[in-house]
Amino acid sequence: MFPSCIPRLRPSAVLVLLALTGLSSCADGGNWKTLKPQANAARELVSLDGIWNFALPTSIDLEEDKAWTKNIPPSLQIPVPASYNDIFADQNIRDTSKRRNILRFDAVTHEARVFINDRDVAGHIGGYTPFEVDVTDIVAPGEQFRLTVAVNNILTSQTIPPGNVEVDETGKRRQLYNHDFFNYAGIARSVSFYSVGEVYVDDITVTTEVKDQGKGATINFSATTNKDPKSSRPRVTLFDEEGNEVASASTLQGSLELSSVHLWQPGVAYLYRLRVELLSAKGKDTLLDSYEVSVGVRSVEVRGNEFLINGSPVYLTGFGKHEDSPVRGKGYDPAYMIHDFQLMKWIGANSFRTSHYPYAEEVMDYADRHGIVVIDEVPAVGLNIGLSAGTSTDEPTLTFSEKTINNQTREVHAQTIRELIHRDKNHASVVLWSLTNEPASNEEGARAYFEPLVELARELDPTRPMTFANVMYATPEADRIMDLFDVMCLNRYYGWYVNTGDLASAEIGLEQELNEWQDKYGKPIIMSEYGADTLAGTHTVIAVPWSEEYQTQLLQMSHRVFDRIESVVGEHVWNFAGFQTASKSIYRVDGNKKGVFTRDRKPKAAAHALRTRWLEEGVRKGQGNVTAAA
Repeated sequence: MFPSCIPRLRPSAVLVLLALTGLSSCADGGNWKTLKPQANAARELVSLDGIWNFALPTSIDLEEDKAWTKNIPPSLQIPVPASYNDIFADQNIRDTSKRRNILRFDAVTHEARVFINDRDVAGHIGGYTPFEVDVTDIVAPGEQFRLTVAVNNILTSQTIPPGNVEVDETGKRRQLYNHDFFNYAGIARSVSFYSVGEVYVDDITVTTEVKDQGKGATINFSATTNKDPKSSRPRVTLFDEEGNEVASASTLQGSLELSSVHLWQPGVAYLYRLRVELLSAKGKDTLLDSYEVSVGVRSVEVRGNEFLINGSPVYLTGFGKHEDSPVRGKGYDPAYMIHDFQLMKWIGANSFRTSHYPYAEEVMDYADRHGIVVIDEVPAVGLNIGLSAGTSTDEPTLTFSEKTINNQTREVHAQTIRELIHRDKNHASVVLWSLTNEPASNEEGARAYFEPLVELARELDPTRPMTFANVMYATPEADRIMDLFDVMCLNRYYGWYVNTGDLASAEIGLEQELNEWQDKYGKPIIMSEYGADTLAGTHTVIAVPWSEEYQTQLLQMSHRVFDRIESVVGEHVWNFAGFQTASKSIYRVDGNKKGVFTRDRKPKAAAHALRTRWLEEGVRKGQGNVTAAA
């Protein structure tokens, strides 16, 4: 039943989704500085997930089509959340009170415009972070209205991720892009209404300091409200996992001291709850608003070539992943999410990278709760014009130029950094920010492009180290930006794209290069990608590429090298599971097959070999906690 204070969507109301095939300007008004909605004594929450009517535009000019001015018939319908591309068997679709009432979208890929009836009320650019719009003065409680969302899936040189549209001699438009995963689009995550009072908490930042060898801790907090702080009285309370109050304060900014503390650690998660309440300023304890965040007390530090959590070196085991599953595409799916975490536990993984975009907030919450370490990555993939599907091309165009990746692109990139750090800053599981994947960091212009972005990220969050995933062609001699970062993440495919089928030569080449990185920088190295495409069920007596035996032996070769390099502090196999890619290259047959699990999560032989290394053999014994999450 809908609370009366929230604009009620009557059964006859129509929710519609419009998939765009062309670019359009995006209306202002979408607020990205949002807190994830909560339902409690002061806040109400209604989900708008369900079946939405769907239509393709009649024109690439959104203003000419004006689909939001009419009801879209239910001849085509789509589930929300979900990517729309794989739902239909259609090639054209595959390629698109006194209280405040707020409409929130967890993610719309890649650009959204929101219409209520005939009114353009909000817009947002960026496909993986949330935005919202205050609709209090637009619709009245109990009023029936039409909600339309126009979704733009076009990528250009000034989007993140980038791409370009090619028009052939027949006038057919074709989307091109350099990243090696399918350009899924749609309302990929939940849509909801929530309500707050006239005065409410609009942001909370929490950081923790571990002291006395883990026997004590300081929890720093800073909360802001939508109005003058004098319009309410704050009450801040910290609870342990049993619900006991362990500390409190009466200010919006301050610190809480714990003489005894349960630390958040890989595989051994412990979460406190910090509750911020706003009470009436007139002396009565009338509750105006309440919001809670989970707090994992832990420290993160880079010291020399070590990566430390709570002062102890850790060795990361796990994967690069994708939010990808059959039919749903990139749509958030709690069943797949929990199953994936269970498979990571089974195999002995203690970490993953959100390659190559921010994952759903529910994923981050689950990682917090279960002690999984996360490298959190912005959607800046494909900033490398000379790279396609993991291989170099003959394309001579420079990546960084006025006509390609330029200052405008960098401003969009900067906004994705702001939105990611704002959304995920309080997650204990997040220990590294990754600012880009496989950029052309060996090209002229790379340093001028990335140095301001690193400075911005450090300003936004001085508590976490920074990294990026370096591509094979940006060698220690050629790379121009590695010194800007704290941890070296290397994507290397010795035995696959290099020394294909020759694991003996691959082993020599991989060890030589890792020693060069180690000698030049002396920083921690995380092998953020390594692996081989493998067709499940293909077995050979002599290991040859595409066989399960070859994938297993390539991983084992890589591990021998890692174990000989002191600075290697983590290994993330590419990939956790097979995933869909664009059908533009002979290198991909119905997607990328590098997963140690198939796209529908069946294990290959390599999965059992990794389980043996990560659990039974206990890789890097004595170097921190390397067990899977409980």
